[in-house]
Amino acid sequence: MILRALCGKASEGAATKEAYPVRMPGNVTSAASESFYEGALRRIPRFMLAAAIVCSLGAWLRFGWRPAVGFASGCAIAYLNLRWLEKVVIGLADRVTQTGQKQSSEGIVLRFFFRYILMGLAAYAILTVSPASLYGLFAGLFLPVAGIACEAAYELYAAVSRGM
Repeated sequence: MILRALCGKASEGAATKEAYPVRMPGNVTSAASESFYEGALRRIPRFMLAAAIVCSLGAWLRFGWRPAVGFASGCAIAYLNLRWLEKVVIGLADRVTQTGQKQSSEGIVLRFFFRYILMGLAAYAILTVSPASLYGLFAGLFLPVAGIACEAAYELYAAVSRGM
């Protein structure tokens, strides 16, 4: 049954090849795969939030509350950074194509630079309060890497299980 569905083989007495086209794993419709991959922009922040919660609890249990607070702060900054970067890219794309909502170029540039100012201020504040938390902050800034890795693993799983 699975072999028939995969290879497109029909039961005995099947008419023509056109009636039963060969369906290989790579022959997924482009609309289905496109809608699946468009969901990545929604799934990556969810994976990031889940990883932030789990890893913050792990950091608290393993290293104590100060590095865990630093890690959680780094995760929050990384999450905001990703969201603001997404808005900057959308704003720049709208500016270039002159479609969609109009965004002032001042707002785009300010949002772009404010991300780095926020990271610098958080690093300074954490360094003055607790130097041990600075390592946690730097580790938390790598949260998008964990989110993208989870998304890649999910896409691999979906591709193998669904034949995409």
